[in-house]
Amino acid sequence: MSIFFSRATALAVVLLPCLATAAPLSLDAALELAARRSETARAARAGVRSATEAAQAAAQLPDPVLRVGIDNLPATGPDRFHTAREPMTMKRIGISQEWLSADKRAARQAAADAAVGRERVQAQVAAAETRLQTALAYLDAFYAGESLKLAVLAEHHAHEELEASRARLSSAAGSSQEALAMAGAKGVSEDEAADIRQQQNAARVALERWVGVQPDELMPVGELPLPAEDAYVAGHATVAARQRDVDVARQAAAVTASNRKPNWTWELAYGQRTGYSDVVSVGVSIPLPVAPGERQDRDTAARLALVEKAEADLAEATRVAGAEYRALASDAERLRQRIERYRAGVVVPAGQRTAAAMAAYRSNQASLAAPFEARHAELEAQRKLLALQRDLARTQIQLAFRPLTAEVAQ
Repeated sequence: MSIFFSRATALAVVLLPCLATAAPLSLDAALELAARRSETARAARAGVRSATEAAQAAAQLPDPVLRVGIDNLPATGPDRFHTAREPMTMKRIGISQEWLSADKRAARQAAADAAVGRERVQAQVAAAETRLQTALAYLDAFYAGESLKLAVLAEHHAHEELEASRARLSSAAGSSQEALAMAGAKGVSEDEAADIRQQQNAARVALERWVGVQPDELMPVGELPLPAEDAYVAGHATVAARQRDVDVARQAAAVTASNRKPNWTWELAYGQRTGYSDVVSVGVSIPLPVAPGERQDRDTAARLALVEKAEADLAEATRVAGAEYRALASDAERLRQRIERYRAGVVVPAGQRTAAAMAAYRSNQASLAAPFEARHAELEAQRKLLALQRDLARTQIQLAFRPLTAEVAQ
């Protein structure tokens, strides 16, 4: 109950400024909210605690065994089941301890530490995945809002043009076909705005799944620091997880190899006899590996094969991560170039065309359709530019948030 209360209090402290002032939500704030409420990350942290607790006992000796018994108890005759009539009957109590060498205990401790390291990486992977999905959801919601602004502007333009066509029609300067075309265009623009509002609502619901709130406004995504290829590959979630798998497999193979030397068991017992002196017994049990080549060595070979498998998986994951980085970096560079060309070659001329068409219409040198078509073309160009910018931002977010960074290690 106390843990839940503390988590709820911490989340309320983060949310309170946003709720009180209705301030726009930034990407950093969204990431912090998502990290605080992620159940996947909490489950991964619980796995780390479990592995850490298990590692504390890895190098300990097995518990000693208490042995209590009666030797040579009569089973027949007049002294049956009497413990004090037969001289050979002895009451015995003792203790035994299985002994592990220092090398074996060190190998087991190393294997447990490797398992803890793997769980820690899994926790970082869960945190990194939460950040990545939150950032992508934030981006989708932000650009849905930007698309809606263009759709509302197009709807406003269509309304203005319809009113202008009706005014021209009433003054006999226009035609009914022109007015009907403007009315149809207004209906289309209204439907497009409704469709984009639906998309924006879906994007905001997806974002709320991660951050727990549905903000009224989102701040633009700023410039993201992008890693180099070496840093991206080294910090890639799959590569980091496979590296820990290799460590665990190697330590498990070392533990199995140490089992070729059997564990000795020491025993000390005290015996009480009636009418005779009490006795003390000391002994040691030594397992005899009669066929180590067919048992212990094969177990070790099986573990070494798993090490080779883990190393091959790591090598493949490294190749995939490198190819992924180069593909994303290439996409980002090409999108930057396309955005520059499209802005200079399409968006700017479209704006100039709109200005020229409006000037011609005001001077009665062009029909109402000319500025309408120019405005429509300009908005379509801006929509295409916005789509390119969204694709670039998604690519940059994948480059920035897929690797395990210092933020997810905290």
